[in-house]
Amino acid sequence: MASSPAPRPAGPLKIALAYCTCFILWGSTWAVVKVGLEDLPPLRFVGVRMLVSGLVLLPFARSRGATLGVRTTWQLMGVGCLQISIPFALLFISQQWVASSWSALLFSTFPVWLLLVGRVLLPDQGLTGRKLLAAGLGLAGVVALQGDQLGALETSRQALLGGLLILTAAVLVAVANVLVKRHMTHVPPHVLVFVQTLSSAVPLLGLSFLLEAQSPTHWTLRAVLAVAYLALGGTVLTYQLLYWLLPRISLSALGAMALLDTLVAVVLGVVVLREPLTASLLIGGSLILSGAALANLLPPEAAPVSEPPARG
Repeated sequence: MASSPAPRPAGPLKIALAYCTCFILWGSTWAVVKVGLEDLPPLRFVGVRMLVSGLVLLPFARSRGATLGVRTTWQLMGVGCLQISIPFALLFISQQWVASSWSALLFSTFPVWLLLVGRVLLPDQGLTGRKLLAAGLGLAGVVALQGDQLGALETSRQALLGGLLILTAAVLVAVANVLVKRHMTHVPPHVLVFVQTLSSAVPLLGLSFLLEAQSPTHWTLRAVLAVAYLALGGTVLTYQLLYWLLPRISLSALGAMALLDTLVAVVLGVVVLREPLTASLLIGGSLILSGAALANLLPPEAAPVSEPPARG
């Protein structure tokens, strides 16, 4: 089998620009979702986003020249439900009640869940002391972050439910990523993202038709721009840049990107959306990001993931 051609050399400025573009765009998606939900019901919002993303990714996927068998296509669609359809539905629904900064931090527990899921589904992934420390920091951060809600249960049931939905989404994405590593490494990344986004749009829009028929929908300029930004900037552009970056940056730099986009989300939530900067946010966020950093920076042989997680 012929080896893959080496990536074309690129200057450090070009690499830095692509890297910063990825984590800034991904970090900003949480605030944009929050704004878009003011005009659009969540399932319709995310369904249209995935439909637009899939259609725009079509020429990129076709240019890879990959042909998928029927079985592989169905497997991709099934994994797409775990990685995009269900998690994104949960994320968009939960962000009606949870601040964008809190949402991003709760979802950034993804690498912690990845370690635990990898231990169950991948026999060669043991639980080392470092992994357990990362998991402990992440879980402690979740408890600290939700401290305000736990102290005011009667007035914060929706916020607690939203936090639980976000954590569930993070766990599902972790399961999906492990399945991708086990069964989908032969599929070109562009094709994988294309099939998952386009096939996910169908059940999302179908559920919206059934459950949100009476929900008010306002296709304002703000709503249209939010969908376009999330589809083109938060999905198409970022994934093209990411796959260009993968052979040119270290694994530690890739892991740091997830932390940087979370920090962008927190800053935008506090500064732009005027979300409260509480002690729970600072303490819980520090613990979660510490656990995520430890999990992300594990040696390559200990990391059970080959694809980046879906972003908000």
